[in-house]
Amino acid sequence: MIKKYYLLSPGPTPVPERALSAAAEPIIHHRTPEFSAIFMEVTEGIKQVFGTKEDAYILTSSGTGAMETAVVNLFSPGDKVLTINGGKFGERWGNICKAYGVNYKEIVLDPWGKDFSKDELEAELKARPDCKAVFATLSETSSGAMFDIQGFAEVVAKTGAVLVVDGISGAGVTPCPMDDWKVDVLLSGSQKSFMIPPGLAYIALSPKAWALAANAKLPKFYFDLKKAKKNLADKTTPWTPGISLIIQQKHALDIVKKMGLEALFAHHRILADATRAGVKALGLELLSQRPGNVLTCCKVPEGIEGSKLVKTMQGKYMAYIAGGQDPYKGKIFRIAHLGYMGGFDIITALSALEMTLMDLGFKFEAGAGIRSAQSVLKENWQ
Repeated sequence: MIKKYYLLSPGPTPVPERALSAAAEPIIHHRTPEFSAIFMEVTEGIKQVFGTKEDAYILTSSGTGAMETAVVNLFSPGDKVLTINGGKFGERWGNICKAYGVNYKEIVLDPWGKDFSKDELEAELKARPDCKAVFATLSETSSGAMFDIQGFAEVVAKTGAVLVVDGISGAGVTPCPMDDWKVDVLLSGSQKSFMIPPGLAYIALSPKAWALAANAKLPKFYFDLKKAKKNLADKTTPWTPGISLIIQQKHALDIVKKMGLEALFAHHRILADATRAGVKALGLELLSQRPGNVLTCCKVPEGIEGSKLVKTMQGKYMAYIAGGQDPYKGKIFRIAHLGYMGGFDIITALSALEMTLMDLGFKFEAGAGIRSAQSVLKENWQ
């Protein structure tokens, strides 16, 4: 039997054919009007996805590079900040701050998937009037949780602090209009809803964030946004950019432009609703109190070995979902539904999941997950 590879992970995600083929085109020089035109078109497209009139900067790095960029450009050693740790990627904010000597207070949400309200954040900030920033995550990829960034922004905007948001997996999947919500720093990565391979990261700063950056003393070189800002005025970058990736991004953004952001958000919501209807019909339990539209995170059923579930789906059925991380390794599995995915990708994922659960001896009504997902998709198919 021919076995096909099905990419159902929360990153990297599938790449549209037109973007894939663009990588095979002859390379062009990055200090040319030809490339500058493409570069600026992509920059404008990122701004639209971010919902901002401020400049967006393209970094040749993974999303973690953009996270580090936010820290080193805004702060000085000893500055006091808050980090919200709701999982592996919220934890990363604290790790970066620690590496650069930023004085961070970590709010640890235990267990993973626990929600954190704007009222709780407001209480934390009132207790720390000298706090310069709040680091948050739009979509915590390790747990499937979505956070109330709009509410966080309302609270932070009343203070002298800035709100820095990791939108690496969430931007382009769920609304997070930077200007309207008063988010001060928003960042993302290319391999999620932006629908191209890993290698690019994106970041934008509000005027409030730039004012803080003016006095930042942390060391930086490659990730110096003042250099990026100066070079953007000349329609270029301070360092050699990921030329082919940026060209691929243009083609992927063409799809976003044609579809429109509201339709794109609705698309991801439908895929999420279908996936969750399917796993619930199989008797599986979600991890997150506030699940988002990026991925569905399920607890491994009692009596099933989590690592074996993921390995069976990947090795036998070629359906590449993601397992749990750190304390949740072997306890959860994650099915993504973001980026260049359609309704039948969800059917494929649930079919492979059902077959895997059968192999592992889990008892359920065969076909129940697929039927439930089909019902959601059929009702919303346009």
